[in-house]
Amino acid sequence: MLRYTDIMAVVMRMSINEIIDQSGMTKYRIAKLSGIPHATLNDLCSGKTHIEKCSGETLYRLSKTLQLPIEQLLESAMEQKLREEKLQAMKVQSYEYGLPSYLQHDLDAFKEGLATNSSLLDCLWGELYGSINIAEINDGAITPEHADYLRQKFLWR
Repeated sequence: MLRYTDIMAVVMRMSINEIIDQSGMTKYRIAKLSGIPHATLNDLCSGKTHIEKCSGETLYRLSKTLQLPIEQLLESAMEQKLREEKLQAMKVQSYEYGLPSYLQHDLDAFKEGLATNSSLLDCLWGELYGSINIAEINDGAITPEHADYLRQKFLWR
């Protein structure tokens, strides 16, 4: 038999959508039972509204309907938010690695030029700009989103 603490440990790692799925109820049913507008519940589930921005009454009604302590709902939401932030940071970080060799070379040279305040910084800038464009347009080695990230971070300061 599962203990309450075991169940709570699992719930703490779940998103609001997963908690609702585990409840066995539909969002519509939860909205009706709790008195929370269906649109509000949808906004919570889609991430449009963050649970920590909800009123105390909304949290109380939701936790009572799902039979969970309010703290667990908030902790689950914060855990989900941290996971999303980590994924975003990993995505951003990956945009600077695994590049075509010519682009990686020019990016490294530009970074070094910035660090050493090189007198050739304008040339390094031009080389990096050209390499980003070639990697995106000619080679298709990076996506337009990837190219925009590199331009925004390094060139359009």
